[in-house]
Amino acid sequence: MREDIFHPGGPLAREVARFGGFLHVVSAAVFGLVMIALVLALVRRAPVSERGMRRGVALATSLTVATLFVFLVYDLSVGRTTGRAPSRGRQLTVIGHQYWWEVHYNDSFPSRQVITANEIVVPVGEPVRLELQSHDVIHSFWVPSLRGKKDLVPGHTATTWFQADTPGIYRGQCAEFCGHQHAKMALFVTAVSPDSFVSWYKGQQAVPPAPSDSLRAEGLKVFLTTTCATCHNIAGTPASGTAGPDLSHVGSRMYLAAGTLKNTPGNMAGWIMDPGAYKVGSKMPSHYGTLTDRQVRAIAAYLEGLR
Repeated sequence: MREDIFHPGGPLAREVARFGGFLHVVSAAVFGLVMIALVLALVRRAPVSERGMRRGVALATSLTVATLFVFLVYDLSVGRTTGRAPSRGRQLTVIGHQYWWEVHYNDSFPSRQVITANEIVVPVGEPVRLELQSHDVIHSFWVPSLRGKKDLVPGHTATTWFQADTPGIYRGQCAEFCGHQHAKMALFVTAVSPDSFVSWYKGQQAVPPAPSDSLRAEGLKVFLTTTCATCHNIAGTPASGTAGPDLSHVGSRMYLAAGTLKNTPGNMAGWIMDPGAYKVGSKMPSHYGTLTDRQVRAIAAYLEGLR
């Protein structure tokens, strides 16, 4: 898993890394020159004439202005490169919530659209265009190894893009303080081969099959008769809530609760029973006293089977 601005995995991150390296080199050179001048001033015994001092100040000022001008030009160049979204590429809409990410794979045919949460799968080498929106407060989309930060402001749609040139998993994070669980609002971008992406996308479009065993069938029944169905959507069932993440294929995700827990049956059951124990301030209600251990295990088994 990659989360490092110094090891970029795409063209935008490489531009930012080059700019950062340039800043470090120039800053180190300036620091070295200042230290040399300081040492010379300390060891020099002969007094410096007023004319010499003026020349020194003028030279230092000129070098400073020139350095800042170079920084400005380079910064504007990088900004134009990273801000110019390509005309081709897949179009996604990412919506920030307290404290999770909603991801829509847009398509001109509604039946081909895919909705997921907290995890994005993309084909290697293909630009991905993003429309960024916020459902509540200001969030910031940041995947360090793929691109810089971009804010999500309520009532405003921002656009950006990225491209992953190397297969792998890239961890992202909300980079704008958005509330109590801001630190537990992670995002994962998985870059796969084009063929693997096509297979994944077809799987996400498919309606999950009916439960094949009694425990999962019981879990579906409990899910539909409790508050779960009012907040979450599962394709092919009456559950059509939009307050929480779409769970149609939740069993195929790596993590639960925006990177808080690994996706295992035990963690799924614990999260269902008492979300506040893992993520204080989560808007998902606790089910202590409303569901039995058996019911929780049944729901967890059903959800883990949604792949």
